[in-house]
Order: sequence, then structure tokens, then C-alpha cells
Amino acid sequence: MFSKTMTKNNGPEGTSVNLIGAGTIIEGDVTTSGDIRIDGSLTGSIKVKGKLVIGISGSVDGEVHCQNADISGTMKGKITVSELLSLKASAKLIGDIITNKIAVEPGATFSGSCSMGGIIKDIKGDRTAEKQKLAEKLA
Repeated sequence: MFSKTMTKNNGPEGTSVNLIGAGTIIEGDVTTSGDIRIDGSLTGSIKVKGKLVIGISGSVDGEVHCQNADISGTMKGKITVSELLSLKASAKLIGDIITNKIAVEPGATFSGSCSMGGIIKDIKGDRTAEKQKLAEKLA
């Protein structure tokens, strides 16, 4: 599931893998420097420096910022992915997408706008001058 092992030290340079299990409901904002898998329900914003996985039983209602994302469940809100967004066959996404690359399996549903490449705001919120100018033109 994740490209890094869970046996590494969870220090600043290590990997942390977080799990919100099926039946768990979280209301509020979540920030992590590692990866996260959601099989339960999250209402609020989520900021992930690593990979976000929304399992088939998982749902997120809020704004998402992450490096990579695999969505099999339900997502409502704006999602910004700095690298690859993968919508699996069971995915249901309602909201706007900003990503560098996207992969959509047959059966996935999506309703909203999609912007790819060039205007990605990274997890820290930094933008290069060229990307900023392009974003201003599109605004």
C-alpha cells in the first residue's frame, strides 16, 4: 500500500503511517508529515506531506492537500495533489481537482473542475514566480 515501511523510526526524517479505521468518525483538521489511510470518516481539512489513501469504505468531506493520493471511497471538497492522483473504479469525487498527474479507472465518478500541471502549490505553500503568474492569469 505505501512505498515506505512501517518499521522505520518515526522521527523527523522517518516515516509515519496513520490509519483512521472503519467506523471511526473524526471532525476537525488533520496534518501529518507521513502517510495516512482513511477507512472511516473525516470531516475537515487534511494536509499530508506523503500519500493519502481513502479506502473503499472511507469518506472525506473537506479540503485536501497531499503529495500523492489513491481514492477508492468518497471525497467531497477541493483536492490538491502535488504529484499523482489516482481515482480507483469505486471512487466518488465531488469537488475541484488540482494535480500534476491523474489516473482514472473505468467506473470512477468525478464532478467538478480539474486543473493539471504547472500551477501546483506544494504542501508548504511555496510557489515559484512563474507558477504564481500563471495562477493569477487563471484566477
